[in-house]
Amino acid sequence: MSPRTARTGPGAGQRGGRVPGLTPVAEDYLKVVWNLGEWSDEPVTTSMLARRLGVGLPSVSETLGRLVARGWVEHERYGSVRLTAEGRALAVRMVRRHRLVETWLVEHLGYAWDEVHDEAEVLEHAVSDLFVERLDALLGHPVRDPHGDPVPRADGTVARPDAVLLATVPAGVHVRVARIDDEDPDVLRECAALGVGLDDVVAAPGGLSPRAAAAVRVVVLG
Repeated sequence: MSPRTARTGPGAGQRGGRVPGLTPVAEDYLKVVWNLGEWSDEPVTTSMLARRLGVGLPSVSETLGRLVARGWVEHERYGSVRLTAEGRALAVRMVRRHRLVETWLVEHLGYAWDEVHDEAEVLEHAVSDLFVERLDALLGHPVRDPHGDPVPRADGTVARPDAVLLATVPAGVHVRVARIDDEDPDVLRECAALGVGLDDVVAAPGGLSPRAAAAVRVVVLG
């Protein structure tokens, strides 16, 4: 099989919608389930999905039913939501797309780090896997995106840094910034205004508001 047609995972080499049942909505749900569990051991609930996706609980339940039927999600009534092995592979595939696109927008198109999330949300559904791999090569195979989130490798593995929330670190302790949650652009703008960026060493809480300190992950030094 030639490199142009080689496949590395579910739906590889195809656009998302060509995988049976894998609509942009399904891709969003799978990705959000994975995202919610990336930095937390807290069980993912339908209420959490509704808040993150900005939809009602009935809509969440209906969509989850379709994902369960496809074998991508496990969910019992009133129980937590979990990805199956196949669902995780599809979710990580979308996370890889999203984070590579964000990196490309910042490094090559001049976007600020608080401007890229919504753009990547749209573009991640439109690009092919071939485009993603070419983009990965163009960027030099980055291990993290502009916010410090790890970029999943092509084989689906993810190397997450061992980092804790800045809000949990005692005041005055020196830390190195490892990741800043990009869900809230105001937090990114606050960090930028205070000169707090990835790999910067600061004394907790680095002058950040409690809201921002709860969105920043750091590695404690010493």
